[in-house]
Amino acid sequence: MNSPTMVRKPELPSGWYPSTSEEISKFLGACANQSDGRLESAIATISPHAGWYFSGRISAESILSLAKADTVVVIGGHLSHDSPILYAPEPGFQTQAGDAEADEPLLKALFNELRDSGIPAPQPDRYIDNSVEVLLPMIVSLQPKARIIWLRSPPSYMAKELGAALGRVATSLDRKVVCVGSTDLTHYGPSYGFEPAGYGEAARKWVREVNDKAFVDALLAMDCEAALALAVKKGSACSPGAAVAAIGFALEQGASQSQLNGYDTSLSVRDDDSFVGYASVSYF
Repeated sequence: MNSPTMVRKPELPSGWYPSTSEEISKFLGACANQSDGRLESAIATISPHAGWYFSGRISAESILSLAKADTVVVIGGHLSHDSPILYAPEPGFQTQAGDAEADEPLLKALFNELRDSGIPAPQPDRYIDNSVEVLLPMIVSLQPKARIIWLRSPPSYMAKELGAALGRVATSLDRKVVCVGSTDLTHYGPSYGFEPAGYGEAARKWVREVNDKAFVDALLAMDCEAALALAVKKGSACSPGAAVAAIGFALEQGASQSQLNGYDTSLSVRDDDSFVGYASVSYF
């Protein structure tokens, strides 16, 4: 695995998250003061990945729940079923909260573990994608000493095995590793071409109480197969492979408890016919 000399720099347009470390710290401090969840004890979490204006509070619930670690692995999505696993090949990451090193030895060990499991070799991620980048400033601000691994997982059988392989490698290298699976929930309305429950309050209730709830229930039950099936058949998540990979890691690392830290939709910020659901779930 040959890494380029340059770090991976932020590529999302301005507005996805605060532009200075001071603003980031202030935002996270306010979220920590409002949190009623379990802080700094989770081994894995599932977080939304919209702009902070929409889902930042829910994302912060996830990142604040994570135990202090040597390495934080962030697994994003936005891939098709047939896509390969993607990884960031750079040796480091530049964020508005500071810089972080990549954990290249852990990544190399993960590649070997996946190969031994019969998983196709991960490919370099050369694309601009919010599902990982938008969470990095939070992670670096809250865990400035941690190394980072950037991955993206397709919504296929490889997702659970990716998480499990990561868990095995963390144990074999005696690394304290935590994992973030990055996904938003139902994308509903004309902007997304998805309106199975019609319009108005009936549609909003269906998203909250039926479609999103079923997916979140699968996450809480740590049921990888149900989560994937619901997302694919019911359109209840945009990056379910990321969530399933995080669950696979949690199970491999011995997680026995789950917690819903928070749930909301973009309607809380902007009233619109098109809206998105967000949830934070952590594993202990």
